[in-house]
Amino acid sequence: MPAPLVHVETSPALPERADAVIIGGGIVGVFAAYYLARRGLAVALIEKGRIGAEQSSRNWGWCRQQNRDARELPMATLSLDLWERFAADSGETTGFSRCGLFYLSNDEAELAGWARWGEFAKTAGVTTFMLDSRQATERGAATGRSWKGGVFSPTDGIASPADAAPAVARAILKQGGSVHQMCAVRGVETSGGRLSAVITERGTIRTPLAILAAGAWASSFCHQIGAALPIASIRASALALSPSAEPLPPALHTAAVSITRRGDGGHTLAISGRGRVDPTLQQLRFAPHFLPMFAKRWRSLLPGGFEGLRAGHETVGRWRLDEPTPMEHNRILDPAPDRATVSLTYARALELLPALKQSRITAAWASYIDSTPDGVPAIGEFAALPGLIVAAGFSGHGFGIGPGAGHLIADLATGAVPIIDPASYSPDRFARLRATKVAEF
Repeated sequence: MPAPLVHVETSPALPERADAVIIGGGIVGVFAAYYLARRGLAVALIEKGRIGAEQSSRNWGWCRQQNRDARELPMATLSLDLWERFAADSGETTGFSRCGLFYLSNDEAELAGWARWGEFAKTAGVTTFMLDSRQATERGAATGRSWKGGVFSPTDGIASPADAAPAVARAILKQGGSVHQMCAVRGVETSGGRLSAVITERGTIRTPLAILAAGAWASSFCHQIGAALPIASIRASALALSPSAEPLPPALHTAAVSITRRGDGGHTLAISGRGRVDPTLQQLRFAPHFLPMFAKRWRSLLPGGFEGLRAGHETVGRWRLDEPTPMEHNRILDPAPDRATVSLTYARALELLPALKQSRITAAWASYIDSTPDGVPAIGEFAALPGLIVAAGFSGHGFGIGPGAGHLIADLATGAVPIIDPASYSPDRFARLRATKVAEF
């Protein structure tokens, strides 16, 4: 794996029974398992590859409220508090800090959009500051240029993608749960119209409850049980630089490039929204659902190749439960980074921050970002299969809101009063093709 990731030990034996089985060991799956375990449930976390090895370790690490869609903002605000509380409650380190997020721009329309969001943020109790030209240029002194304006959100922050999901997995073990890696879930069994068991490559676990937090694999898994979950994956590329001797902002965004400081003093670079569309039959199947999203964001998307077909995560075929599945043939989605994007990202970063000329590229990687037609996650129980809660389609936002999503899932699973209103996240909103309000950010 080109993206750094901390190793987690696997529990020795698969349980015969569990109160809840979590399918997928990304940031959402581990937090769902953690909050369920804290409520006294016997949980088994099942991961076909390694904990956090796909999108959860390949993102920027941003934990933000700034510019969140109104439907996601309550979860983003909650998650920031939960990131802090997790460290205190578990004794584990995720690298989270409220370092503040810093945005710069010379585009009047972009600045106007940020200002409108700032007015909305005030009504939601979010602290964010619009910066005038002098303030933006002063705070952005590392760029060595003048700016028309910017935004600073002091209560937002970052966590470490390499450390976060593994840290939560260790906390699950401390709570008495089990964590199973290199073990694919092939399907489910039902009894009386409800979920009754989860079938893995190593055996069957009897359970009344399963959480499907399978990221880019979630839609093809749903297809096996006759449920339609419109998801399309975008291949996004990023790169890592060696540490820089000069101090730079911990998290800086511009339209050209975004930069995040890592715990080792190096930096992760990416271009916001830019990605390759690797066509698959699943994308063709759900294409009508994604037309509004494509119309809004096509300028950031580039045509891809056959990477998606080879990966197998968006198959529309059916697999048998007694034979190896595509998930066993491809344990970890590790698509090739787009070399043109990597080169462009690096060039833009050097132009933006001259101090980075002292650094070198240490790694480059890509990931498949699972996106819904409206850019808002799908979280909730499928009406067609009681006992199965889906949590997928986080559209590149899942890392930052992972704790809030996990807490909400635990609420829904145990019948507790939801910590936030789950209505906007219902997966059944995609049951019929209809007008879609695409997330602004």
